[in-house]
Amino acid sequence: MTFLPAACYTLSRSEKKQFCSTLAGVKVPTGYSSNIKSLVQMKDLKLINLKSHDCHTLMQQLLPVAIRGVLPKEVRNTIIRLCYFFNSICSKIIDPSKLQQLQDEVVVTLCLLEKYFPPAFFNVMVHLTVHLPREIKFCGPVWLRWMYSMERYMKILKGYVRNRHRPEGCIIECYIAEEAVEFCSEYLANARTIGVPKGIEERIESRSGFKVIPIDYKTLCEAHYYVLQNTTVVDPYMSKNEKWLQVEHKRSFSSWFKRKIETELARPENTISQQIRWLAYEPKWEVLSYSGYGIGGYYYNTSDHDSRSTTQNSGVMVEAESLHMSTAKDKNPIYANMLYYGVIEDIWELNYTQFKISVFRCKWVDNKGGVKVDENGFTLVDLNKEGDPNDQFIFASQAKQVFYVNDSNGGRWSVVLTTKPKLYDRGDVCDNIEETPSFSRGLPESDDIDNEDVAYVREDCEGIYVEEDTTSRKKRKRT
Repeated sequence: MTFLPAACYTLSRSEKKQFCSTLAGVKVPTGYSSNIKSLVQMKDLKLINLKSHDCHTLMQQLLPVAIRGVLPKEVRNTIIRLCYFFNSICSKIIDPSKLQQLQDEVVVTLCLLEKYFPPAFFNVMVHLTVHLPREIKFCGPVWLRWMYSMERYMKILKGYVRNRHRPEGCIIECYIAEEAVEFCSEYLANARTIGVPKGIEERIESRSGFKVIPIDYKTLCEAHYYVLQNTTVVDPYMSKNEKWLQVEHKRSFSSWFKRKIETELARPENTISQQIRWLAYEPKWEVLSYSGYGIGGYYYNTSDHDSRSTTQNSGVMVEAESLHMSTAKDKNPIYANMLYYGVIEDIWELNYTQFKISVFRCKWVDNKGGVKVDENGFTLVDLNKEGDPNDQFIFASQAKQVFYVNDSNGGRWSVVLTTKPKLYDRGDVCDNIEETPSFSRGLPESDDIDNEDVAYVREDCEGIYVEEDTTSRKKRKRT
């Protein structure tokens, strides 16, 4: 018997369990993909029933996250490079000047794959990746030519078949009936079809879990101050108080602003708008609370709702301007934009009598010790490290949705993955031209392409014993 050691791309049983556990624990936002947990079979440690879009999602977003804690570094980085390439070519915006760079990068990636994987891995489909950048140059972006829409419509047509001996007749009959029903429903004004589920554009912009709740005065003042601080019409009043902004501004600005507006309203000739007039007074103590809220192409839920759901819609990111000081005695602080990550605790509508303002109360991660970027460009957050508890609110319109995946290396860190908004106009997809969100901020380095010290076998995994074929040896001797 001949002993064959484990190849460098082989996963040990513990690594397989770690890989599958990471995917089994993934909860994605509504409409992002299918339920990833249902595709993982923990008993046999394998993936089952993958559809084409599931493979698309895994290759572009989830696979690089799931393999962070498994495989040797060189093999892992090579696979991440391949995933990064597919993520780049599937973007809605592709700079033609960068296509040659993508071409060079995929050639290097395939060379690295040839170092670590056997020849049987390289079939015509793997070789096809070399020609994809050139195909984009001639035919345009990939997303204009892929087959997901056709596959979805084929599923609809297959659902029309009732008699398998006459599938064409069934499809034609159901298609004509559906056209007639849709024409009638569109012809009748304000008609609501019966038995037809809501379109995705209606679900995204909907609200759920409505209730009226009273909140304490301190929390109400914090929300009210955030509204004043981030409303354009209040900026002239904010700028007059820059000298004491650092200490007294947040504590007493709301009451000062109310007295200031009351003084100006007492004048016969004042130019105070209705918006400023109602903003000067605090909102009502009872707020409208929601468990689900759709805005800007995203659908959000509270963290309490997500704990009972198979989806994750409570992750949020916001880019905000913050004050930065080099030391505690710095007399020349500067303002700079930073990304903040958090989880939605409550969704409220503040009632200012004449209008309402939607805000999210979030639990933010402390940027000083709770956010980091690793060597492969992954953004990791520690959701247990809470930021300033007195700065919790943002406008619902300011939020961008993210979701968190537990780091496969274990520990308290989670990997941040971003999503795209689903914007619709009159039932059709808008020209929402945005980059496909990448799983990392950069491409892993390829400085090991000429490294001859790479181990091509794994000593930490069990090898296999192969019986030698004695019949073929006898035939060779006879010849």
